[in-house]
Amino acid sequence: MTAVQLPAPPKGRRPRRVPVRQILCLLPLVLVAVVAVQHRAVLAEGFAHLGTAEWPWLLAAAGATCLTWVAAACSRQGAVVERLPSARLLATQFAAGAANHLLPTGLGASAVNLRFMTVCGLPLARSSAAIALYLLAESIGRVALLAALLLAFPDALRLSSLLPEGAVGPLLLGVAAVLFVTAGVLALIRRVRTTVLSFLRTALGEARSVHTRASRALALWGGAFAFPALQAAGLVAVGEALGLDVPPLHMAVAYLAATVAVALIPTPGGLGSVEAALIVALVAAGGSAAVATAVVLAYRIITVWLPILPGALTLGALVRWKVI
Repeated sequence: MTAVQLPAPPKGRRPRRVPVRQILCLLPLVLVAVVAVQHRAVLAEGFAHLGTAEWPWLLAAAGATCLTWVAAACSRQGAVVERLPSARLLATQFAAGAANHLLPTGLGASAVNLRFMTVCGLPLARSSAAIALYLLAESIGRVALLAALLLAFPDALRLSSLLPEGAVGPLLLGVAAVLFVTAGVLALIRRVRTTVLSFLRTALGEARSVHTRASRALALWGGAFAFPALQAAGLVAVGEALGLDVPPLHMAVAYLAATVAVALIPTPGGLGSVEAALIVALVAAGGSAAVATAVVLAYRIITVWLPILPGALTLGALVRWKVI
């Protein structure tokens, strides 16, 4: 018998794979460029005010901003029982800060941290429960600090100037409508009710597990209180740098009140809404409108615009290295 070599089948072109990971690495930089172009006038004015400020106070504000990422990392670690890699956790909080300024209402930071925890081996349900626990603790810490400062300094804000006349009624009606619709959906749609109840069971179980370990509970609540306190300290430092004629603790009250007020406004990183609320709150605390505007613009430059590019680069690197 003679072996006959058959011709090799023609090689077809392999379908080109879409470089999804490379696209995700570049996407944060594109979003940063878009947001910066949209807010170029604010950036220019804010940098102009920085040039007239006292630099030691600005360095203190920058230091407080850096410490907020440490506080966030501590609180995130405290929300889960498992030990998370410390360096990667801290880098993730820095990257999550950039993502938070590019997507509405904290979705960016939550998505980055959710992905980080699932890559670390936590099930999706428990990762989601940990994020919910962190958000709850941070909200409680912020509101508790505001309440304590208002009790200690009841004259820190002229509260009547914070809300337009006649706005309380529509606001309460809106909250009632949201609660009514939510209750109706849970009562009428069984699948949604089952999903929500399952999530609540997981979240409560995770919270109980965390609070059985003193180190985790201390990290969770210590970070939850330190995070807004450090943010307020950054605003106080910028106010001192620009000579805002408002007592430091009153500035802290103004910051906490403004951020609580805009917590539900769905803008990327609070861009626009936070600036307006902070200016109104600082004026309500006794500052002049011109200096309050300068302080807020300079503060947002330090806390948002200066870290956003390195944060986006860090986010792209973490995606490339499959940390998230």
